Amino acid sequence: MRPATLCVALLLAATSASAQGRPVTIDDVLGIRVVRDTAMAPDGSAVLFTVRAWHDTLPEGRRDTRTHVWRAPADGSSPARQVTYGERGDSLPAWSPDGRHISFVSARGQRAGKEPVAQLWLMRTDGGEAWPLTDLPDDVQQYAWSPDSATIALTRTDPRSADEAATLDRRDDERVFERTARPVHLWTVTIASKAVTRVTSGDALTITGPLSWNADNARVAFTAGASALLRDGRRDVYIADAKTQAVERISTNFGPDSGARFSPDGRALVYLSEPVTSPAIADGTPKGTVGHSRVMLYDVATRQTRDITGSLAVNPGAPQWSSDGARLLFTAGTRAYVEAWSLEVATGRTTQLTKGRTLQLGSFSADGTRVAFAMDTPSAPTDVYVADAAFTAPRRVSDVNPQARDFALGDVEVISWKSSDGLEVEGVLLKPVGFSPAKRYPLLVVAHGGPAGAHVNNYRVGGLEGGQLWASQGWAVFYPNPRGSTNYGEKFLRANIADWGGGDFKDIMTGVDALIARGVADQDKLAHIGWSYGGYMTAWTITQTARYKAAMVGAGLTNLWSMYGTNDIPNVLTGYFGGIASKETLPLYVNRSAMTHIDNVTTPTLILHGAADERVPVGQAQELYRGLKDRGKTTELVTYPREGHGFTEYYHLQDRLSRIQTWVTSHVTGDGAKPSSPRQ
Repeated sequence: MRPATLCVALLLAATSASAQGRPVTIDDVLGIRVVRDTAMAPDGSAVLFTVRAWHDTLPEGRRDTRTHVWRAPADGSSPARQVTYGERGDSLPAWSPDGRHISFVSARGQRAGKEPVAQLWLMRTDGGEAWPLTDLPDDVQQYAWSPDSATIALTRTDPRSADEAATLDRRDDERVFERTARPVHLWTVTIASKAVTRVTSGDALTITGPLSWNADNARVAFTAGASALLRDGRRDVYIADAKTQAVERISTNFGPDSGARFSPDGRALVYLSEPVTSPAIADGTPKGTVGHSRVMLYDVATRQTRDITGSLAVNPGAPQWSSDGARLLFTAGTRAYVEAWSLEVATGRTTQLTKGRTLQLGSFSADGTRVAFAMDTPSAPTDVYVADAAFTAPRRVSDVNPQARDFALGDVEVISWKSSDGLEVEGVLLKPVGFSPAKRYPLLVVAHGGPAGAHVNNYRVGGLEGGQLWASQGWAVFYPNPRGSTNYGEKFLRANIADWGGGDFKDIMTGVDALIARGVADQDKLAHIGWSYGGYMTAWTITQTARYKAAMVGAGLTNLWSMYGTNDIPNVLTGYFGGIASKETLPLYVNRSAMTHIDNVTTPTLILHGAADERVPVGQAQELYRGLKDRGKTTELVTYPREGHGFTEYYHLQDRLSRIQTWVTSHVTGDGAKPSSPRQ
């Protein structure tokens, strides 16, 4: 393949990291505490957030994650402190609008010898013990305070009947495939009396997203699906009257709508819509959609809806209103970053508020002058920040991972190159610790999932491969964003429709060639790994080229025909392959499957898969393994009990990091490098 010209741009000035710290280990990767769910106090004085970390939970050494609620002063005048200590963890913190209470969800205590149920808990903002607000038979899933702080709306799954519960207790628990699960419905609970009232009922809808109260303290907006099937994209926006239990559907799009939120004055409702214009498949569900969401505005009085997306070129996240109702604020993937944006409701004018950031938007103070959010950088893990409404001069108010200051980190660059057809493609390059431009390095290529995903220029002590774990071992790591990735506009996002393994494969290979041409990568020491769609791309790549000395296919799609018939979201494939697998479409499904070209493989291939994965069933891994093994190729398949598409167990995550490192280094550098963790 012809080397491409590499255009390199260092887009974040603070990416240079000292090589004088200690190397990152597997234990360091797993030891990073995760920050989420930032919530600004109504008066702007403090921030709530959650921290997730591993804890020893049983004497025999089992480790589980626990999430707890923390609080930090918004001015950073004192350290953040933990405020909840639930034995099984606490989540979803929120402030009451009057600022008097903090709420959260927690499963505590025992219920007749059974596992506890996640309930709503309250505590006063000025201190004291927390107390349960609800005592429900099923977990609280989502909730929202009414503007007057008198009521909370919540969602929970409909309870089982006594007969259903009895059959489960005696293990009479056969499952009918795709039998719709119990629906999720809306309830309210009164703060003063703890009285619980059902608002929605029946099988016609099941609530799937967050809740939003109208300023009248009576109506609640939400998104609900026509069924509980993950593959069913029919999701609409509804408004329910909490007092009369009247429910009205306000969106008519055949596809997914989401993110409904009332304006501060209650006169309008904004939501996101993924338009679907193609006919349904035979069971009534829509084909998968590949494209950007539209920003829709519903007038509560006239019941009219209009599209206010305007010229917005990015795919918006869930929007929030400015305090005056004039603007919408949201985050959106923007090339190699996740930036804050605003959209003026009246004019459709859009403004990018940040540059070179990777944000998780939290919430604003009641007057709209302060915002809390989580953010990381290439040189620092995620912490909580506070800024003004324009996101200028963010102030860090937490220090969740102080141990990270001891790590030696490789420098990071955002790079761009020309693909084989002239298309400009971008990615992220992580350099080895102590990088020298006079030396070439082994290169690990990491393909992202999706395919509608993207690598961003963030902190890389984590994830599938550990990033800086490899930089500490003298490797360069390449994170390409080929066509089909998000963050680069709708045309780029749709560019791999009917072309999986075509242009995207060439984009990645030309990126590798560009790094070789630049003198960074050693062309004789290349490895390729990926998970999910990244696993697909890895499996496809080893059937198209022999240039990689090692590969790891993680939860990868290897036979798209059998994948269509066995996974839990087959409608997604229909959006890329022209419809369901049929006489007309089957040639494309088959041709773009790695199994069709299995005879070409020479690369030693490690295959990792969750044994309980329904998104990409384990049969995909078994087909690849059998195809390679029966042809005498070097391969190994490892499955992980109880794991689904994303791993959740500590020792499985540890083994995956260790096993990838051992496999790749032994086949690429030949040094038999041992994993940088005591577990082998």
